[in-house]
Amino acid sequence: MPPPPRPRIFHGWIVVGAAFAVMFAGFGVGYSFGAFFTELEREFAARRGDLAIVFAISGALYFGLGLASGAAADRWGPRRVAFLGMAIMTVGLVLASRADALWQIYLASGLGIGIGVGFSYVPSLGAVQPWFQRRRAFASGIAIAGIGAGTLVIPPTAAWLVDGLGWRTSYLVLAAGTLVVGGGGALLLDSRPQRRGLAPDGLPAGPQAAQRATGVDFRTAVRSQPFRLLALAAFLTSFGIFTPFVHLAPAAVDLGATAPMAAALLGIIGAGSILGRFVIGSAADRFGRRQALIGVVAAQAALLLFWSLADRYWMLAAFAGAFGVSYGGYVALMPTLCADFFGARAIGAVMGAVFSGISVGCLLGPPIAGFAFDATGSYAWPVAGCALLTAVAAAASLRLPDPDRWTDRAGGAG
Repeated sequence: MPPPPRPRIFHGWIVVGAAFAVMFAGFGVGYSFGAFFTELEREFAARRGDLAIVFAISGALYFGLGLASGAAADRWGPRRVAFLGMAIMTVGLVLASRADALWQIYLASGLGIGIGVGFSYVPSLGAVQPWFQRRRAFASGIAIAGIGAGTLVIPPTAAWLVDGLGWRTSYLVLAAGTLVVGGGGALLLDSRPQRRGLAPDGLPAGPQAAQRATGVDFRTAVRSQPFRLLALAAFLTSFGIFTPFVHLAPAAVDLGATAPMAAALLGIIGAGSILGRFVIGSAADRFGRRQALIGVVAAQAALLLFWSLADRYWMLAAFAGAFGVSYGGYVALMPTLCADFFGARAIGAVMGAVFSGISVGCLLGPPIAGFAFDATGSYAWPVAGCALLTAVAAAASLRLPDPDRWTDRAGGAG
């Protein structure tokens, strides 16, 4: 009996599109907090440090829950876990629209968005990795471009909604979009190409391909030098990655920009990150993912130093675009390097463990920058501190071994 015909579209690309939709909704809504910042500041007479805690809570949970959600996805499948995340996020946004005190925003927006993204990010991104080998960074870049596209579209849209409908109704509109786009994408996730008779990159499944997709177990991975270096770099860069998403828009307002101009900076980061995911991800597949990671982390350090010295709106806009490119490349490269070193056997748990350190930096970085501004009236010193930590992360990345050579010593991890 002849084998069934191969589908015209490799199913791995459908999974990539599903992951794109989940991250578009999750991170796009999460990173739109800057569009609500000024209105919430007025509504609750809050300091910037107090408001930054809202984003810090959610951002910490994005990655602090990665280990648990990744392990759950390895066991029960990414579809169930990611859809649960999108449902929780929807409920949180609805409750935020009814908040009468800042602590309710902490719980509804901070916890609701944080848990929602935390349950969906690692499972959706982890679902992509087993479908690709040769074009893994490119495929991951497309999936993670959902973050950039969401950041490009949703924060400016949220600012327009807040201006026209008020912040409470705007939260309800975002809730509906999250359920439709993010929830719909979650239902299409699948991390088992072998169930369709396929190996990575659409090849027919076979013994050699199955062995390649297995990799090392979680315990072996977390005891290795590459894991420690990747986790350290992720932790150190997290301070500088998340501070702009909270404080770049208020910094622009301080320089005389209007609220729409300030919110546009987040859109510029999103546009730059889309470019970074495609260009850097594709180039990294050809010229080396380790080398690309070193380059983008070093670039982030230099750009944060530039921001600390910026005193014009155009300088913030230039920072936003260039930072978006480096950030986009960075978030595309980290999961692919996890898969390169450790394979797909426990990819969800490994990625979650690497990213768990990010939660600490996200929890501390934006509030520290906010309270430093409250005390000094300037973002210069906290942003320069973020640049220093990111430079140390670049030095840690330099110590990473070559993934192919380390794989050989580890007995076929990738």
